Amino acid sequence: MRVIATHTIRRYWKNYPQTEQALKAWLREVEQSDWDSPQAQKKKFGNASILSGKRVVFNINGNKYRLIVDIEYRLKIVFVVWFGSHSEYDLIDSKAVNYVKTNKNR
Repeated sequence: MRVIATHTIRRYWKNYPQTEQALKAWLREVEQSDWDSPQAQKKKFGNASILSGKRVVFNINGNKYRLIVDIEYRLKIVFVVWFGSHSEYDLIDSKAVNYVKTNKNR
């Protein structure tokens, strides 16, 4: 899978240093994957939540953080939508958020 954009992931781990290793591991796993459906993705990341046909929430760093992505399975592309702490996640509408930045993500 191709992750759009990896520089966003790097910015996240700079803003949340405790997540660096977990985000690097997530990125490596995703880039080495070849999902053609939500079911294939779920086999690799069983604790991820599929919100719609393409919107997925990943638990990062022991579920202390959440990463929302949109996955275009046919094109093999993962678009990073949002990242934040679990408490920040509770304040947003994960199905509607569209590339929103929190103060820490700027």
